[in-house]
Amino acid sequence: MSSLTVTLPDGSKQSVPEGTRPIDVAKSISPRLAADAIVARVNGELFDLTRPLETDSQLEILTTKSPDALQVYRHSTAHLLAAAVLELYPETQLGIGPPTETGFYYDFQRETKFTPEDLEKIEARMHELQAKNLPFERKLTEKAAGLEKYKNDWMKRELIQERAGDVFTEYTLGPNFIDFCRGPHVPSTEKLKAFKLLSIAGAYWKGNEKNPQLQRIYGTAFFTPKELQDYLNRLEEAKKRDHRKIGKELELFAVNELVGAGLPLWLPKGATVRRVLEEYILEKERQSGYQHVYTPDLAKVDLYKTSGHWEHYHEDMFPPMDLETEQMVLRPMNCPHHILIYKSKMRSYRDLPVRIAELGTMYRYERSGVLSGLSRVRCMTLNDAHIFCTPDQIKDEFTKVMQLVELAYKDLGIKQYTYRLSLRDKANTAKYVANDEMWTLAERVLREAMDSLQLPYVEAPGEAAFYGPKLDIQLADVMGHEETYSTIQIDFHLPNQFDLGYIAPDGREHRPVMIHRAIVSTMERMISYLIELYAGAFPVWLAPVQAIVLPIADRQNEYARQVLEKLLAAGLRAELDERSDKINFKIREAQLQKIPYMLVVGDREAQAGQVAVRNRKHGDRGAVTVDDFVSHLAQLNSTRSLEE
Repeated sequence: MSSLTVTLPDGSKQSVPEGTRPIDVAKSISPRLAADAIVARVNGELFDLTRPLETDSQLEILTTKSPDALQVYRHSTAHLLAAAVLELYPETQLGIGPPTETGFYYDFQRETKFTPEDLEKIEARMHELQAKNLPFERKLTEKAAGLEKYKNDWMKRELIQERAGDVFTEYTLGPNFIDFCRGPHVPSTEKLKAFKLLSIAGAYWKGNEKNPQLQRIYGTAFFTPKELQDYLNRLEEAKKRDHRKIGKELELFAVNELVGAGLPLWLPKGATVRRVLEEYILEKERQSGYQHVYTPDLAKVDLYKTSGHWEHYHEDMFPPMDLETEQMVLRPMNCPHHILIYKSKMRSYRDLPVRIAELGTMYRYERSGVLSGLSRVRCMTLNDAHIFCTPDQIKDEFTKVMQLVELAYKDLGIKQYTYRLSLRDKANTAKYVANDEMWTLAERVLREAMDSLQLPYVEAPGEAAFYGPKLDIQLADVMGHEETYSTIQIDFHLPNQFDLGYIAPDGREHRPVMIHRAIVSTMERMISYLIELYAGAFPVWLAPVQAIVLPIADRQNEYARQVLEKLLAAGLRAELDERSDKINFKIREAQLQKIPYMLVVGDREAQAGQVAVRNRKHGDRGAVTVDDFVSHLAQLNSTRSLEE
């Protein structure tokens, strides 16, 4: 038997017989390493620990401390789920079962719907199979034989036809389960120590709504029971903070089938929060030299053909409307309109930078499966702006935008966020504008600007806009899942598309640079985030109702109305609860509505011109004069304080 050379991460080399398995190398290094091993990386590719080595190899043993190992661990748990389902419900056909960022899922075709009780049975059977220490074994199958084996399984046949070469891999799990799969997997079920099934949902085959609908079982898995329990605790907290649940309870927004999916209705209280946020960012932009405009929600298709959005983005746009001799379309973004405002007159270098801003409503054809409350919608209003400047002004304008982002996040109480430099994928020539010189320049400018601000960032190839790179500010929810909320994009492309210019000091026409920026995202997405951040208990300045007056008995109603009038006259948002219910009930109702201040008035308060103040966080705060309380609340409101 010939020998192979295995090179380890520290540069050391081992000579091993051909056919040696990575797990054997791990055992030779350390019993502890072998015990913690989950999967191997061989010549840069993930590799089963029990698969024989066939060539000289760069070998790394991945343990529970390796992020890549968790994905393999979860993939193996998905197979364990599928094996348990087939044992309990053998009529079921298997779809796909990949790992995800937070766990795993498996798609099944079965006439009978799975129930929550079924989920409990399946999880119990998974634990039974896990305890048997069943091996995951890799098998090689010829394509023709595989198609014959799965002749009655349309999903597997389709996957094999699409993805398999002449020979493909399958994995067994014990004597009764085999599945078409690239792998790799953990050596055996003994490694799978902590998992939990979470939910059942419908899912279209391959995510295409034209395909048959399957049943998807979601689960999660971690290396230790403690990690699993910590995750489940966070999941429970996330459910409590779910903006869809809170939005309904606090009467912030509603959805109605007659309007359509992804088109929320803003109820009075939610509209108040939105209006306060809009007024806030408009004020900050005015102070920063922005000029606000209004532009139409639709335009001719030709506008988006000129900008390039039609070529690169039309699948995410609503279909055009034929109107007499022209085609109109709901806009998916505001930048072409703002470009035409810039172009409405000749500009001099003395005019630059020109900062054009708008709370612009846009429409995007999001697939129904991804729509969710306010966070993913089809109609959205973006805090949008476009800065037209000279190349020499880019860094200064970029810095000012970053300062505005930091200020807005501070005032909103947002503390946890990261910066992502989103770059093009050079290999994806269909997605991105073909202009290497432009991309190189734009990416360099962004890096230099971030470095000069000494802000840490990660790079993300493939996440750029089709016309240029961007800086994305990523906010994480309670589960740690990140989404883009604020963005700054450097664009040399669209000014060329629309032949923009300005007269420079040399008397010639030059091309301006365009900076796209959104400070507080769309109103929908930012408010969904704030609902979850504060679990509906908004800071006083954002709260839809800042104070509620609660008379103890009907005879105090007249005095209570006088208190309410003083609050309203001071520009504060207040209500009066004149119901004849007991005061404790009124307080409880106000507490459930997360109103910051409850002002209890009885005979003593009415006689003294006072209110007994109760705070939603700190409870009773004692009696004060009405004027003193109004002054206190007005101060919190005007300074946008996060304190109460």
